[in-house]
Amino acid sequence: MALIVQKYGGSSVADSDSIKRVAKRIIDTKRAGNDIAVVVSAMGDTTDDLIDQAMDVDSNPPAREMDMLMTAGERISMSLLAMSIHAQGEHAHSFTGSQAGFMTDARYGAAHIRHVRPQRVMKALDRGEVGIVAGFQGVNADGDATTLGRGGSDTSAVALAVALKADVCEIYTDVDGVFTADPRIVPTARRIARISYEEMLEMAAGGSKVLALRCVEYAQRFRMPIHVRSSFSHRPGTLIMPDDVDVDKIPNLETGQLPDRPAAHTDRQRDLTEGRS
Repeated sequence: MALIVQKYGGSSVADSDSIKRVAKRIIDTKRAGNDIAVVVSAMGDTTDDLIDQAMDVDSNPPAREMDMLMTAGERISMSLLAMSIHAQGEHAHSFTGSQAGFMTDARYGAAHIRHVRPQRVMKALDRGEVGIVAGFQGVNADGDATTLGRGGSDTSAVALAVALKADVCEIYTDVDGVFTADPRIVPTARRIARISYEEMLEMAAGGSKVLALRCVEYAQRFRMPIHVRSSFSHRPGTLIMPDDVDVDKIPNLETGQLPDRPAAHTDRQRDLTEGRS
């Protein structure tokens, strides 16, 4: 039995139908014999709407109060997803960042994770439940809510995967993995089947919006494999992992889904050389 952490972004949980579809995907993965913990972002444009509301009442809101407000979006999506999983016949338990054990420093709006102690999530998994965690947030030493800044939910997912000693962290988005360019803008962009942390960091530093820099750095530090894939399809995604890890050890892959490392590495190096990153 594998332990998988899945993260679903705002576009994946944008409305009730999307949440139901994500719940089914989670249940299918669980019923295939895996333990599942999930990290969710706020629904659709919820975070932007909350910022707009804050600016309507205070053009210069206190950073602490902004973080208190910003954490509300993920709490909505985590609870609705838990309800949807329950409605489809499985058990789930939702947790805020603080309840899941995410301890951070006191930098409101751009907090750094100090450590993750997910005992309550582990207990839920031991009971056979799906553990659902609100991404993008934690709590500081004073007990105040904090947010992790851009890409915070991806970082939350990797940090949770590391703390739980998961086999893989799956990042679900609205594209089929990491591409040589944005496929929504460049139709000829090619999906990269497998890429190293160093190459992914280079892409993130160069402006790639698929994964935030801190997320990849965290995964590299603890050698946590990341699988970037689409929540809207079951097509192959992109694996970001150490060169010396065998693809066969990564769970929730279809047979023959990914090529071996040398071929992918050669293709990626050619793209970088030709300036198609």
